[in-house]
Amino acid sequence: MLPYYSPYKVAENFKVLQTLYPGRMDLGVGRAPGTDPFTASAIRYGSRVGAEHFPNMVVDLQALLNDSDPRTPGMEKARAFPIVETPPQMWMLGSSEDSAVLAALTGLPYNFAYFINPNIRPDIFDIYRERFTPGPNQDAPWTCLTLFSITADTEEEAMRLSRSRDLWYCRLLQGNPGPFPSVAEALAYPYSPGELRTLEENRGKRAVGTPEQVKEKLLSLAEQFQADEIMLVTITHDVEARRRSYQLLADIW
Repeated sequence: MLPYYSPYKVAENFKVLQTLYPGRMDLGVGRAPGTDPFTASAIRYGSRVGAEHFPNMVVDLQALLNDSDPRTPGMEKARAFPIVETPPQMWMLGSSEDSAVLAALTGLPYNFAYFINPNIRPDIFDIYRERFTPGPNQDAPWTCLTLFSITADTEEEAMRLSRSRDLWYCRLLQGNPGPFPSVAEALAYPYSPGELRTLEENRGKRAVGTPEQVKEKLLSLAEQFQADEIMLVTITHDVEARRRSYQLLADIW
């Protein structure tokens, strides 16, 4: 959520992390506020630098990570410290065609949030690849598809756990995600016909089931989108179920 922060401060923080943990830092930047407009305003605390400045902030951040001159007038000689031999890997995060184009034009690897926007056109990565221009740290396009996933010992248990996410997603669409609900709360919730239709339309766009089922689904989505990497978002009300989900998938992979 780069519009909340100074590109200089972000560059400085991640260079420190890269110094402490060389080669282990990925820096993902996105434009979306991730919250309601009142909270977004409070985070900016009076700053008038909004999302409309995001493309320029991305270019300035790239320059500061690579010890070159930022684009913004008055910042040309700014340098973020410490100086590192290899800068952190910078990614563009997005859930729209706009982010795909910006990632391409700035020469960044692109991570698409399929778990947020599962109804995106299937050629979203083709748009990115066709427009890609090499940047200071990336010579060729590189993609990652991030999706919602739960793995459990049985399909029934995985589906039961996913009900929490169903309710959370419905509330997210209403602008009120709130705390992540328990399975019991989700099972007791009176879904409207429209909410049920939305959930049913999106069930095939996630990976939920046994280890074998989830692996098959991940490989299918990777092939469908021609993604170079897959990233999983596994959120459960019970943290042990989340750990179990990752372990089961790791064991079969």
